[in-house]
Amino acid sequence: MLARGNRITRGAEYKAVVRGGSRCAGATAVTYVVSTTDERPARFGFIVSKQVGNAVTRNTVRRRLKSVCAEALPTVRPGADVVIRALPSAASASYDALRGDVLRCLARKAAA
Repeated sequence: MLARGNRITRGAEYKAVVRGGSRCAGATAVTYVVSTTDERPARFGFIVSKQVGNAVTRNTVRRRLKSVCAEALPTVRPGADVVIRALPSAASASYDALRGDVLRCLARKAAA
């Protein structure tokens, strides 16, 4: 689970990352990263729309994304803001496929 300090909570922050961040697309998710010089831990946000599926499916995908990000947290540079937008294919993807997409993008865009 991600601690409170590792989460993006405000809509304006989501918007700033999605509009101004560098983008990396995979088969199951699109990752946006904005690097800042702030001395704070990396923060993550998740966008899982109704196109992904019903509430149970969306929450499952969100929990999987949070688990992957908690695992990858030590490798992400401090001060980075990361937003991960799940694509509809994430609903039927295995955990390993979702994990591979997210970790590949984090390694390319947000590695410490």
